[in-house]
This record gives sequence, C-alpha cells and structure tokens, in this order.
Amino acid sequence: MAEVLSQSEIDALLNALSTGELNPEEVNKEEEKQKIKLYDFRSPQKFSKDHMRTLELIHDNYARIISNYLTAQLRANVKVKIETIEQITYEEFIHSIPNPTMLTVFKMPPLSATILFEENPQFVFEVTDVLLGGTGHGKYKVREFTDIDKNIIKKVNEGMISSLKLAWEDVLEVHPEIEGLETNPALSQTLAPSEPVALITFSVEMGKNNTFINMCIPYLSIEKILDKLIVQYWFQDNDEEILSQSREKIRKRMDVVETDVSALIGKTSITVEDFLRISVGDVLTLKEEINSTVTVMVGDEEYAYAKPGTIGRKMGIQILDIIDKDVEKDE
Repeated sequence: MAEVLSQSEIDALLNALSTGELNPEEVNKEEEKQKIKLYDFRSPQKFSKDHMRTLELIHDNYARIISNYLTAQLRANVKVKIETIEQITYEEFIHSIPNPTMLTVFKMPPLSATILFEENPQFVFEVTDVLLGGTGHGKYKVREFTDIDKNIIKKVNEGMISSLKLAWEDVLEVHPEIEGLETNPALSQTLAPSEPVALITFSVEMGKNNTFINMCIPYLSIEKILDKLIVQYWFQDNDEEILSQSREKIRKRMDVVETDVSALIGKTSITVEDFLRISVGDVLTLKEEINSTVTVMVGDEEYAYAKPGTIGRKMGIQILDIIDKDVEKDE
C-alpha cells in the first residue's frame, strides 16, 4: 500500500515544485527505482524460504547422524555441522570445487534426478590415513586418487549416504543408491549448467583439522515432493492404524489420573442472619423432593443423575443417566 501524505507534506511538495527546488523528473525516477526489483534470469530462485529451511532442518539432523557414524568408523572424535545452505546453479557448483575431488553420484527414490555428494581431498586423505593406521593429522599434497583411496572412501560413503534414510524419515521414506564415483568434476554432466541446485556445505572437524563436504540437491529431484518440504506438514499422517494406536496410548495414560467425584443431594437458600445462627442439630429444608435424583459431580462439572442408597454399612449411589452437555446446549 502506498504511503499517504499529510496535508502539510502535500503543501511542502507543491511549494518545492513551484519554486524549482525539486525537479518533477527526479521524482518520477525515484519512484521507478523503488518499483524495480533486480532478477537474474540465469539463476531463477526456484527454492522458497520454507523449502530451504526444511532442507536445513533435515540435514542438520543428518550432520549429527554422520558425526556419530564417522566417530565410530574412525575411532576418533568427529564433529560435522552445517555451515551454509544456498541456491546456486549447477555450473557454479562444479566451478567452485577443486580438481581432483571425490564426487559421489547417487539417487534417492522417490526423489528423481541424481544428487551429488562432494568430499574435499583433504577429508579423503585424512579418512584414508586413519583407516590405514595413521593419525590423520598430517598435511597432504593434492594428487590423483588411487584405486585404494577410491575403494576405501566408497565403503565409508555407503554408510554416510545410507544415513540419509534416517535423516529424511520425518518427511518421506527414501532409498539412497550409489551410482558411481567421479574424481574430475568437469566430467560430471549429470545436469544442465543452468539447473538450480541447493548447495549444503558441511564443516568436518577431526582433531585439529577442519575440512568440508558438500551435498548438491537439484531442484528437479525434489520438484514432485515440494508440498512435503513444509514444516507444518511433517507430522500429518493419514495412517489410521497409527492414529488409533496413539489415541489408545493417550487413553491408557488418562485412565490412571485421579479425579474427585461427589454427589450433590440438594440445594437451599438461607439468609446470612440464619447462617450465623446455625448450630448442631438444626435441620435445613432442601428444594428437592425426598424421591428426587441426586446430581453426580466430576470436579466442578455435572456429569450424571443417580439414586441414593446404601451398600452394606456405607452410603452409595446408583447411576441412572449421563448428562449430555452437547444436547442441552443445542436445545
């Protein structure tokens, strides 16, 4: 909505125009600047803020999962956390990673298209060094990966990528499948250069060294499940069996809750003066007849009608009818 000017502001504007202090063309240009919003057609914004936020939540959980996995595999303390998540083009991603690098190509049905998992050479050399009996604390020269390097890191990646199933389980059931490894990113032609992708960058802390791994998720792969990437839809479940089980668990937990139940024999009204003169042995006349039902109270709410009587040497009541609150309100 446009800003509404006051009468004094209108008078000041007209005065500035008449005296030449303000040029009408400058006013029009200023308005045009406010209306124009830059948009890069080479990099369309396909991912909404909600989609990016949900992907961040999923992979923040994934970072914790693979932290535990790598710690167990390497028998050393490994910390993985998300550093950034942004939308870029596939071409920008390929140009931003080193050559050589370890690029794992995999699919994750029901998501379509391929997803890329890139590991910095420093990370690969550290993991390989530790698994071969080293400390993983050295400085490594960039070189081509050997077959031994590829086989070792492939085994590690199988566990890391399979962990995506656990990270995505709140959104949908996925089935990660590794298709292959690439060491030269320039040879990876799985997507069009202008294809928008979500780039998730993780930092990996092993001992005193910090390295990075990246996950590249194309827009094409999640286009069909965009409605599920909204946080408020995560916990909606149409499985009646699960819902009925949840209701049964809640009912059983409620069964053990104690509540006060009382029987209201009748009511009467007296003056304050009579109330102050009450003594032991006085009789109060109730408004109810001798054969009237008593009202059963649960807490402060009327619940049922009952008939008074005795049970052995104790007084008791017999439930005659349940008070239907909804019917009374409708009437």
